[in-house]
Amino acid sequence: MIDYARVSLKAGDGGNGAVAWRREKYEPNGGPAGGDGGNGGSIIIKATRNLSTLDEFRYKTKYKAQNGEAGGKKKKFGKKGDDLIIKVPVGTLVREANSEVIIKDLNKDGEEYVIAKGGRGGRGNVHFKNSIRQAPRFAELGRSGQEIEVIFELKILADVGLVGLPNVGKSTLISVISKARPKIANYHFTTIDPNLGVVNIDSERSFIVADIPGLIEGASDGSGLGHDFLKHVERCRVLVHLVDISGIEGRNPIEDFKMINEELKLYNEKLAQKPMIIAMNKSDLDFNKNSDEFINEFSDKYDIYKISAATTEGIKELVDAISELLAKSDIKEFDPMEEVDTEFLEKYYDREIEYDLNFRKENDIFVVDGKRVDKLLEKVDLEDYDGKMYFEKTLREMEVFDKLKEMGIQEGDSVAFGDLVFEYYE
Repeated sequence: MIDYARVSLKAGDGGNGAVAWRREKYEPNGGPAGGDGGNGGSIIIKATRNLSTLDEFRYKTKYKAQNGEAGGKKKKFGKKGDDLIIKVPVGTLVREANSEVIIKDLNKDGEEYVIAKGGRGGRGNVHFKNSIRQAPRFAELGRSGQEIEVIFELKILADVGLVGLPNVGKSTLISVISKARPKIANYHFTTIDPNLGVVNIDSERSFIVADIPGLIEGASDGSGLGHDFLKHVERCRVLVHLVDISGIEGRNPIEDFKMINEELKLYNEKLAQKPMIIAMNKSDLDFNKNSDEFINEFSDKYDIYKISAATTEGIKELVDAISELLAKSDIKEFDPMEEVDTEFLEKYYDREIEYDLNFRKENDIFVVDGKRVDKLLEKVDLEDYDGKMYFEKTLREMEVFDKLKEMGIQEGDSVAFGDLVFEYYE
């Protein structure tokens, strides 16, 4: 089961604005007629119940939405780039890869989330005509689409999680109470992936149960496949702890129960607070009356049921108890046990739109940088004369040259904007 993927996402770039002129019979003076470029396509993540793993991302890890088309003649707009919809299973957490902050929890079927917005299309030269500049020979370049690297982490959505040591009968139990058909064999770690099953009580009541593969001592530290399995317990509203009460493998059921509970607590303190029912499985083989000692030890803290998944003894009583506990449970939603930062994405992209300018001098070169300059350089074609004039005019409006004069710039000095270096003249 693939439940973790790291992918790079890039929204489409906006199309460039066009430089074009009217060529009409009764318009002798012509005029600018360049259309705007189309916006780039956005990337949208959509949750669906039709997927159960993140297997699609095993080999493909880079996704890019379609770019917008360039503007055309006669003020024609470029075509908008198509949005890219990426489907993930319901229950997928979206994290920013470097900080690992949870951006979104997609826990509803059909839920959509725009993770990267397409770049805005550049304006055509028709927008830059004024009383002084009658024939602008430049247009805006399209903006780059947003990009981000994210982690998809799938945590299964189940009402009930079956936990316990390997080979205590979890797979057999889920096969008895639901239509799930997991692999069952008489050896440890038969189950290597979580299994899901739907338990139908009557026409109006049902719940989803997950068979969490066997945990072992040290699972909270990653022993065995501890972290891979424990994270799937986090969303379960109720836990059913299966104990092999027969002791036929020479283990102590009381010590086993305490050990698994401690692993749950060490992994996440909140797991220890989830409602829990104990199912003493293989009670038909309890020849040493281990169940009596177990009940004396824990009956004051937990509801305990004697069952045999092999013979179905006590199964109905257990299912009814689970149903009643779910109805009373305060945990109504499949919330993650970590906080979701709903404002993170906005802050993440906003850091690219800082309007403060930085001025400094390095090795006799005056350096001006900042996102405001970067955005201006993105929009303007400096190989075009009018584009250069527009660039210089905008810098003056931003009072860049006034600040450089305060710093003592002289004619002939070098000034750098981004990667470009110019000589300064009045």
